[in-house]
Amino acid sequence: MIPHQWAPPCNNQCTHKYSTLMQIPWRVFCKKGCDADGETWDECLSECEEICYKNPVLKDQQWSAYIDRSPGAASCSEECFHACVAGCGYKFDVPSQKVDQIHPNRPPPPPPKEKLTTPAVKRILPRESSQTIDDIPGTSA
Repeated sequence: MIPHQWAPPCNNQCTHKYSTLMQIPWRVFCKKGCDADGETWDECLSECEEICYKNPVLKDQQWSAYIDRSPGAASCSEECFHACVAGCGYKFDVPSQKVDQIHPNRPPPPPPKEKLTTPAVKRILPRESSQTIDDIPGTSA
């Protein structure tokens, strides 16, 4: 058996698309799209959203999203999603033009909060003292 025959064709396509060293994480998520349990294109896409976006692990406990194993940063989650969708596209023979048009079915992120600017700290310069060193007692009380 030749090495390129060891993996299913879908996985080989992911390996080819994400072949550079810096793309290894996205290759993994592409292969997760290939190996998704969904029987249809839409089911595969929903699995990609579950894989790539942080959701609460415990129902109604928003804080538990922090222990979800999906990528954390929004840009990483988006890149993960597109890689996974590519795997779904290979699995279901969807044209790459359609795959490139798919966007996650999630609400847009909230706008960044404006930072409150604190007033500049006014530096208080010491007043010139009218006391001389001779006016200060040399012993403590």
